[in-house]
Amino acid sequence: MTGRRPSLAVVGATGVIGGVMLQILSEHADIWGEVRLVASPRAAGTKLVVRGEETEVLPLSEDVFDGVDVALFLVPDEVSAQWGPVAAGRGAVVVDDSAAFRMDDDVPLVVPEINPHAARVRPRGIVASPSCTTLSLIVAVGALHAEFGLRELIVSSYQAVSGEGRDGVAVLREQLALVAGTELGTRPGDVRRAMGDGDRSPFAAPVALNVVPWAGTDAGDGWSSEELAIRGECRKVLGLPGLKVTATCVYVPVVAAHSMSVHARFENEVSVARAHEVLATAPGVVLFDSPGAGDFPTPSDVVGTDPAWVGRVRQSMDDPHAVDMFICADNLRKGAALNVAQIAESVAGEFSRT
Repeated sequence: MTGRRPSLAVVGATGVIGGVMLQILSEHADIWGEVRLVASPRAAGTKLVVRGEETEVLPLSEDVFDGVDVALFLVPDEVSAQWGPVAAGRGAVVVDDSAAFRMDDDVPLVVPEINPHAARVRPRGIVASPSCTTLSLIVAVGALHAEFGLRELIVSSYQAVSGEGRDGVAVLREQLALVAGTELGTRPGDVRRAMGDGDRSPFAAPVALNVVPWAGTDAGDGWSSEELAIRGECRKVLGLPGLKVTATCVYVPVVAAHSMSVHARFENEVSVARAHEVLATAPGVVLFDSPGAGDFPTPSDVVGTDPAWVGRVRQSMDDPHAVDMFICADNLRKGAALNVAQIAESVAGEFSRT
């Protein structure tokens, strides 16, 4: 079986992240044998193009995983929770993008630039990928951790509406159409009133002409699930169970690419010059940091690209062990599909060595 090309299933192929995954599979080296596209029964029969070939989407069922070596799950938590173990039981290595298994002790949480070895130990046959918010910052922070020893993170996220999928993007565009050419945004509550009851919106408040300091669900004590996810996932990926992490997650009127303001404190003293050297050579990171010349990352400039872009690197004015920085990354690429693809590619290497 030396050199065998493993078979692949993409579950959720018709979704937003699924569409990005099909692009990535067509762009990356062709290491796969058969590629099966899978979605809910209502989407079955749709034809999508992957690797230059038109492929019919199959309905999600137990039998669809027969003969599949690696199954990518790009679906909501409840779908992964139900069907991920089914695929693993049929012999597939599952790489899951949802939150269903991220904090399971028997499921590795993997970022290939940081802990690729973790993907090889998978008691349940499942490998999890972190959330898009964690992935937007973890590659850059992980590189600095390896050099200086991370002790504390204070993070504010500026999240794109595509974090809520197609519905999030549609709501933003509808709201922008309502406010365009008006004088809204000058009186208390006028934007909210213009939006109506907002029953269709996945956001807790209007996102057009606004920022919304809430992402995820209520996790108790004033925290949201996404804020606690950043905390738990950074600790697990970096292998730092006692890492101090505080996060505030905010939606902003941006279609795609999350931004993060990060205060990182380290065990050792850190200088901007040395931090620049580390970031400039870190895999998956682009250093873009000359603010006097207008060079710093913004979501509209990095959308559609793979790396985490880092700028505004500053020495803390009060602490020689800390730096502050601004990071942007496409939440649909590195924040979702790309990281899953990278994990799957590392798993595929196991078949070529068999």
